[in-house]
Amino acid sequence: MNGLAKMVAVLMLGSAVALAAETPVIEAVQATKDVTLETDPASPFWNEAHPIYMDKDTYSKSIPGHRSEVRARWTKDNLYVLFTCPYEHLYLKPEPNTQQETNELWNWDVAEVFLGSDFRDIKRYKEFEVSPQGEWIDLDVDLHKLHHEDGWTWNSGVEVAVRTDAASHRWYAAMRIPYSAVHTRAAAPVNILRTNLFRSQGPPAHRREVTWQPPMSNTFHVPERFGLLKLVRGRQ
Repeated sequence: MNGLAKMVAVLMLGSAVALAAETPVIEAVQATKDVTLETDPASPFWNEAHPIYMDKDTYSKSIPGHRSEVRARWTKDNLYVLFTCPYEHLYLKPEPNTQQETNELWNWDVAEVFLGSDFRDIKRYKEFEVSPQGEWIDLDVDLHKLHHEDGWTWNSGVEVAVRTDAASHRWYAAMRIPYSAVHTRAAAPVNILRTNLFRSQGPPAHRREVTWQPPMSNTFHVPERFGLLKLVRGRQ
């Protein structure tokens, strides 16, 4: 790396650190090795994560009964995310296909994470969705394009696992996202990504949109409203 490239990298990291001081942050806790995807928040793997919660609609109004928990961890190769999602009634796509990604999955019940590593062009980021049935979709989002949803043909290599507890009216979804799919740098403590988290729940007439950082819009795709995800060290 030449001197100019080093200076640019230092400036970008400095800007990200300064931004983190004033923007809501999710901490992804380091794990020493990759594990089989599991959906129990009380498991040893997920118990070490620092939970955050989303309970507001897209315009920052509270949504009773839908407070959802999210946990994140990371290894040198992958980023892990776990959603715990209370629900009233599940709104599911008929004849689910869990072997291939499902385009327009956002029309049904889903949990979503948006991740971007470009702090200069914030209109470029990645989107990952999972349904209670284990369907999934990943998108390379470019908001400069008229139809950014065309980015669904991109393939990140994401893996998912889901579980529904009908007795407690909760569904759980875990994602394993290859870190190389969301960042050009190797995973390391203090790495920072731009992020937001969402849930869609219920049929169109009774739709609930649950957010972490409310976009203050009818669309989730407002990158100016994203928070941050920071990689932190785990227990030594």
